[in-house]
Amino acid sequence: MDKIRISAVKYANTYPFIYGLVESGFEKKVILETDHPSDCAAKLICGRVDIGLIPVAALPQVKDYNIISDYCIGANGNVRTVLLLSNCPFEKIRNIYLDYRSESSINLTKVLAKNSWKREFRWISTSKEFDFLNIGPDEGVVLIGDQCFELGNRFRYKIDLAKEWKEFSGLPFVFACWTSNKQLDNDFIKDFNKALSLGVNNIDGVVNKFGQTGTITGEILRTYLNENIDFNFNDEKKTGLKLFLELMGKL
Repeated sequence: MDKIRISAVKYANTYPFIYGLVESGFEKKVILETDHPSDCAAKLICGRVDIGLIPVAALPQVKDYNIISDYCIGANGNVRTVLLLSNCPFEKIRNIYLDYRSESSINLTKVLAKNSWKREFRWISTSKEFDFLNIGPDEGVVLIGDQCFELGNRFRYKIDLAKEWKEFSGLPFVFACWTSNKQLDNDFIKDFNKALSLGVNNIDGVVNKFGQTGTITGEILRTYLNENIDFNFNDEKKTGLKLFLELMGKL
């Protein structure tokens, strides 16, 4: 039987999942790849992988999708790695560049603009070559991932989009969830979740393993994983996800 192929996000918020899959030995049972969030979704949609940690905005594009895990990438307030950045006050922003790497963050911005901010913007797509620092005086940029720690302080103004969602909805936000494009064996899913829990419940071990390798390091990484990312896909997050998908569908 062919091994199950899994695409995981390559950012620091996924370190606990990677740690659990590797340290438990589960990685040896599967083919594990790491990608940008948009690529995780694209691979799952076209069937190049069987499981993906995909942006939730891509869920409607996966035929007969199954959310298979008790864990997700979520936030119950400030997330620090999904930001709207600008060099002008928010009320003066006219154009917003959208980070091509995450459909969830793009749609979250649009949902907030319509339902919370009551603002209309000119939305501008970006690509791999885009210079996120080179924006105009009346422009903003949605930036995601580890580079928020690297580039965020280069801008005068910063809005945390997970915090904005919390203030608008009263609910946590789910950015990505473990999703399959086929029915999987229950024992496989049980072992998969057990492996993920090993990392989620051992942040100190995660920081020891990955804390010197990326953009977010040491105690900053520990704080980020403990206080900003909320991994448990509980009922409150499921309610938040349902609301977001409903509002996204009305855009």
